[in-house]
Amino acid sequence: MFDRVKVKDDCVEWIRAFFRENGEGCNAVLGISGGKDSSIVAALCVEALGRDRVIGVLMPNGEQADIDSSYRLVEHLGIRHYVVNIHDAVEGLKSAIPMELSEQSRINMPPRIRMAALYAVSQCCNGRVANTCNLSEDWVGYSTRYGDSVGDFSPLSRLTVNEVIQIGRTLDLPRELIEKVPADGLCGKTDEDNLGFTYAELDRYIRTGEIEDKEKKKRIDYLHKKNLFKLELMPCFEPEL
Repeated sequence: MFDRVKVKDDCVEWIRAFFRENGEGCNAVLGISGGKDSSIVAALCVEALGRDRVIGVLMPNGEQADIDSSYRLVEHLGIRHYVVNIHDAVEGLKSAIPMELSEQSRINMPPRIRMAALYAVSQCCNGRVANTCNLSEDWVGYSTRYGDSVGDFSPLSRLTVNEVIQIGRTLDLPRELIEKVPADGLCGKTDEDNLGFTYAELDRYIRTGEIEDKEKKKRIDYLHKKNLFKLELMPCFEPEL
């Protein structure tokens, strides 16, 4: 059985320990998307450090249809926040690259620019950047390398989507934030539509190894193997000296 209260309390203590060892008195800085992961990481940091040491950064790319969720979260927690619209940066970089961008390049550019913005804010505010990825997304590579996959500390990267949602309920966050259907906001589809399986199926497979649909198992295994490099350190040449 997953003890959501104990795991939440342990995570809060882990965040406190991280800041004692890696930036006593520093602030936690994180991107606020309006989804469950950033909402829950922000709430964990508030409990660990106090609301005065948590800074949210809202980063729409032009217009963001669900940005009201981001505003609701920062108002609910009472944390300081900044809005950095990345639209001009994205368009400027696109126009500066002297070739036609691939679809994957266009998709990954905004998350990487958002991470550059987060670190810029963090370095101006005595901060440490919180990674907001969870285990389920990391398992199948549903993140952008050097974009939302990085940070200085990661409270949720060993917790599945279902476990993250349970922690969100423990934190007494608004239900619509922690149960919001995850979507990338680009193609009109949900994450589960894009992946080809549900997070419930994926979470069960991660924790127990059990899955009935052999085709879905094959796809999960393929995505996991294909994207393992995102979780590893950059390969380095080791000279024989």
